Amino acid sequence: MPEASTGITCTHCTNGINRMFATGSHLTQRCLVFGCGNPLFGDDGFGSEVIEYLTKNHVMPRHVACLDIGTAIRDLLFDILLYPEKPEQIIIVDAMNLAGGVPGQIYEIDVDQIQPEKISDFSLHQFPTTNMLKEIKEGTPIEVRVLVAQTAEVPDEVRPGLSPAVAAAVPVMCRRIMEIVRR
Repeated sequence: MPEASTGITCTHCTNGINRMFATGSHLTQRCLVFGCGNPLFGDDGFGSEVIEYLTKNHVMPRHVACLDIGTAIRDLLFDILLYPEKPEQIIIVDAMNLAGGVPGQIYEIDVDQIQPEKISDFSLHQFPTTNMLKEIKEGTPIEVRVLVAQTAEVPDEVRPGLSPAVAAAVPVMCRRIMEIVRR
């Protein structure tokens, strides 16, 4: 019987079945890049697009795993908190609506700047997730970096595809990530 996919895409998987998530070995990479968001809702799919662009257009260092985690951030953060071996660095890529932000502009924000709000039960902006990020930042030696693009629009109903401004930010974000992971 074939294994079920987790729905999470990992650049270290070669056959489309994410075996690393079945064993937890994804947590042993020194650097994890998490692309967050739901590509069915416009600019919210920015994180997924960044991971796809990274894997198609850049050669990642061996110590880096790029993961399109969709809306599974809370589950993965919980795993990281419980797993005995931890990464040295987590880079979270997402889209946000920041007051006064320019659509497509790239920002690095501190975990404490993430404004919790009710979007969905598995959003980066949900209280349990922001609390876990703060616990990782304050209670572990893991460096947590949150890179976001200012959204132009996140529709209320299913409408895949990034706005032009946010789509233009994808390669810019990828260059920024490559600068970080090459250090």
